[in-house]
Amino acid sequence: MTRTRSNRSDARNRRSLSAERSPQPGAEEELQVIRERYIGVEKKKRPPRRLNERKFVFDWATTEDTSQEYNDLYQQRMQPTLFGRGHVGGIDPRAQEKERRKFFQSDSHLDDFSDGDRPVAAAATADAKLLDPRARPGRKPRWDDRRWSEKELSEMQERDWRIFKEDFNISTKGGRIPNPIRHWKESSLPAPILDIIHQVGYLEPTPIQRQAIPIGLQNRDIIGIAETGSGKTASFLIPMLVYISGLPPITAENMANGPYALILAPTRELAQQIEHETIKFCQPLGYHCVSLVGGHAMEEQSFNLRNGAAIIIATPGRLKDLLDRRILVLTQCAYVVMDEADRMIDMGFEPDVNYILDALPVSNKKPDTVAGDMDNELDGDEEHDQAMLVDGPTTGPLTRYRQTTMFSATMPTAVERLAQKYLRRPAVVTIGTAGQAVETVEQRVEMINDETRKRQRLLDILRRGIEPPIIVFVNQKKIADSLTRFIRAEGYPVTTLHGGKSQDQREASLTQLKDGTMEILVATDVAGRGIDVKDVSLVVNFDMAKNIEDYTHRIGRTGRAGKSGVAITFLANSDADVMFDLKQMIAKSSISRLPPELANHEAAQAQKGNFKNI
Repeated sequence: MTRTRSNRSDARNRRSLSAERSPQPGAEEELQVIRERYIGVEKKKRPPRRLNERKFVFDWATTEDTSQEYNDLYQQRMQPTLFGRGHVGGIDPRAQEKERRKFFQSDSHLDDFSDGDRPVAAAATADAKLLDPRARPGRKPRWDDRRWSEKELSEMQERDWRIFKEDFNISTKGGRIPNPIRHWKESSLPAPILDIIHQVGYLEPTPIQRQAIPIGLQNRDIIGIAETGSGKTASFLIPMLVYISGLPPITAENMANGPYALILAPTRELAQQIEHETIKFCQPLGYHCVSLVGGHAMEEQSFNLRNGAAIIIATPGRLKDLLDRRILVLTQCAYVVMDEADRMIDMGFEPDVNYILDALPVSNKKPDTVAGDMDNELDGDEEHDQAMLVDGPTTGPLTRYRQTTMFSATMPTAVERLAQKYLRRPAVVTIGTAGQAVETVEQRVEMINDETRKRQRLLDILRRGIEPPIIVFVNQKKIADSLTRFIRAEGYPVTTLHGGKSQDQREASLTQLKDGTMEILVATDVAGRGIDVKDVSLVVNFDMAKNIEDYTHRIGRTGRAGKSGVAITFLANSDADVMFDLKQMIAKSSISRLPPELANHEAAQAQKGNFKNI
């Protein structure tokens, strides 16, 4: 009895617990409302459907198509099969051609037969060659993987010439540019000039010569932008000699009309250097050239002109004086070269250059009605222009446009203005990047602020036994003289060159350096351009140049003609204005190392404002 009562009480307890655990009516809905209130209503996303699974509903159903019952062909549709390379019906012309060639080439089972006097096997091989489209006569291959150096001149394609220019870092602008010269023997130069080229030792043309000479032979105006030591002299001298070779010789009848060609140079040293190279070509050809520079008496130069001259090399200042005094005229001059044009502008010769170019005959001057845009090709009056370019000067009025050639290492605004005024649709030839240094020169920079330490460091460099000649650049004449005495006191054969020296002293200094009498030359920027001393192994910038252009020309005295050289620069905090440009130039050189002192210097982080050309 007691056990029954106990069981009943346990059952009642279990029912009460289950009643307490089960949710009350409406509690679940209340929880859902609270959840949505705090969390938000959960949106059900539709499963994405692929594009190829979409069903399109048309106005009619497929079951309404009555054509399927009308014709049995619609009940059994054939699917087209593709053979070969997408050819329908099993016809592949390329595969058939391949099988046909294979059939004719597999002729081993035909050796026992004959076709007249020749075996059938040989006949089948010949027929197979005729069926091969690559062996058909007159057919050019679609491509040729050979390099341009492995091809004959007649095999060169447009792609080959493009690769050729990239290999020599040649870029051109101006339209209708002729192909460059690969080798001297492939050029269209006259045989006498080719013989002289081999005699003077020009084995292969330099990049500027490869492109500028063909353009010059077309009697076109040229703007040549190339690094120093790139062989610019020969690039304008050779076309000039070809031009003069087609003219009557200078005689007593026409010598009073002046020279046939004129070369302008900014400094006396550069003019004399050009004269030295010109004589190498002119003497075998029988042409007379004269140099007109300051520092020599005008009476002496007038005496040199008494028998006439085919070519005159002059500085702007001295030539202007001779023109003013009527000692010289330019009546028959139709070929003008301006070498180092940017340097002439920097030295303040722009008015003199304008005066000289305006003194040339107006009968062959560029017409004002013709646009002088460098980027345009020959336009409107093309036939007339070509006739003027081809016809040579006669004994009467000139019937040919003046040919003007301008060479420069940089292209500032003043030089561009000069080119737009006097050049007629020029062809622009750029070698490398305008204003950059020669790639064969290793540039080194050392931060030294104290003058005494700079002199001691220079002695340490000279004691290394570096092969002469060596050029040391300074910014002032008195520093050049003082440094020369200091180096001479240490027992080194040294000479000096600056604007305070007379012309005879300057010429003697260069001669002593070239013949080995002196091993070291201390110079100002007067020797920074155009001085070609062979095998200069080292250039030391004792004082950093005031601008990056002069620095470029200083270090260009070494590493010439493809040879290597070293340029060491002593940099001080006072050279802050040029540090950024110097940092950029050294960073672009593949053989130079940028020192951390310059790379991290405050002045090298941003370029200083330049109002020079404004």
